[in-house]
Amino acid sequence: MERLTLPPGGVAAVDDYLEYRRIVGEDDGGKLFTPEEYEEYKRKVLPMRLQNRLFVSWRSPTGIDCKLVGPETPCFCTHRYKQHKTDFETIPQQRPISLPCRVTGCRCRAYSYVPLNGAQPVRCRCKHFADQHSASPGFACTACSKCSGFHSCFTCACGQPAYAHDTVVETKQERLAQGKPVGRDVPYAAMGGLTGFSSLAEGYMRLDDSGIGAPSAEFLDSPGTALDHPFLKAFQASSSSSPDTRTDVGTSSQVSSLRRPEEDDMAFFERRYQERIKMEKAAKHTGKVPLPPNTKPT
Repeated sequence: MERLTLPPGGVAAVDDYLEYRRIVGEDDGGKLFTPEEYEEYKRKVLPMRLQNRLFVSWRSPTGIDCKLVGPETPCFCTHRYKQHKTDFETIPQQRPISLPCRVTGCRCRAYSYVPLNGAQPVRCRCKHFADQHSASPGFACTACSKCSGFHSCFTCACGQPAYAHDTVVETKQERLAQGKPVGRDVPYAAMGGLTGFSSLAEGYMRLDDSGIGAPSAEFLDSPGTALDHPFLKAFQASSSSSPDTRTDVGTSSQVSSLRRPEEDDMAFFERRYQERIKMEKAAKHTGKVPLPPNTKPT
């Protein structure tokens, strides 16, 4: 087993390089800036980047940002988001805002997110993958003549087909007007729609439509509806029991049903069995029949 050792000050040098790479991205053309060039770059670019950041997402017709685009998120042209134009001295007035690819020879005129099925690319209805289609507007297939443009029937986790989604590029003010997250102003290049760790989760897993993070207390205390997240509905089903049974089948049951880190299969099932026996014995003394977890009394 090899051990990596660094000279004194080496860790700080690595941190400085990572900070440099996050700020500069690929603007140095593969050749590191000199300290003077680096300082001049930051003086010129950072104020513009902090003021004119563009947020990019792959949005469902229901308004959920199913995918928040980050620096490494690939485009339809197979290049990463960070390889597209993301910094503007003045935000364009036309909509939609186009973010062309900066890779030499690439014909991509606007960043367009292409979905993945897990880690696998999705196919067009012509049975060919996205990288077998042209990056030019229209995305015509280069492998067959019968396909006039990429059209995938892949269904997103939100329940909507991929072709019903749109790649949305918007400003900070436009997102705030919709109640979408903007996070903190950061100097890093090509951050797209990333505002925190919750941004890495799929849209349907963020508990709220925007992905802004944990819901407020007012939201959690509001009456349940048919549109609630499945997690909330499951919790409400167990915690909305009568006062007499809430202790047994409410929050404590939710916690008890979780496997502890040190438990193997047999220990987990034995503990759950013993808890069930105690519930039945307690019910005999009170004359009440114990309810299974997540069950409402009739």
